Amino acid sequence: MKRSKTIIARATGLLLCVLISGFTVLAQHTGQQGNTQKQGTQKQGKSKSTQQKSAHQNMKLTDPEIASVAVVANQIDIDHARLAQEKTQNTEVLNFAQTMITDHQAVIDQATALVKKLNVTPKENQLSRKLQTDSENSMKMLRAKSGSAFDQAYIDHEVTYHKAVISTVENTLIPNAKNAELKALLQNILPSLRAHLEHAQMLKTQYAKE
Repeated sequence: MKRSKTIIARATGLLLCVLISGFTVLAQHTGQQGNTQKQGTQKQGKSKSTQQKSAHQNMKLTDPEIASVAVVANQIDIDHARLAQEKTQNTEVLNFAQTMITDHQAVIDQATALVKKLNVTPKENQLSRKLQTDSENSMKMLRAKSGSAFDQAYIDHEVTYHKAVISTVENTLIPNAKNAELKALLQNILPSLRAHLEHAQMLKTQYAKE
């Protein structure tokens, strides 16, 4: 009888060991699958971002189309800044918005004078239309916010937008520009765009600490 109980106890212990071992292996396998799926998702995200950047780099634009993109891109930021002036009570955001209006209007004036001098009419294109569509979406999002939530959303948008515009100017507009004066104009606005980005990033950091 004692021997029977001993055999049963040993068998039970062995079974538990097998089950525990099995669960351990299963957990490790599941964890590995999770890590693999996460890495796959990250790679897909990077791949999509790379594809989008590559698509912009490979986009072919004429000088009239580049002029259209330049005017539209600057007007979009002016529109967002004017909305900020209407909705914010924050002095720093108001000052930033005024800087955006002043600087981007100056670029529009320069671009308009140049295309007039060159007798070129800005031509709407796929990129300028996409900028306008994205702008409508971001304006709709911002109009729905108020107070500090608006301020943060506006500054977040400005950081993202200026990064995108700088990338577009560097990788698409300048390489495609044929006219030397148009190319020079695009190159000359980059320092201002980078200064805008740094200003927006500084404000974003301040809000993150609050």
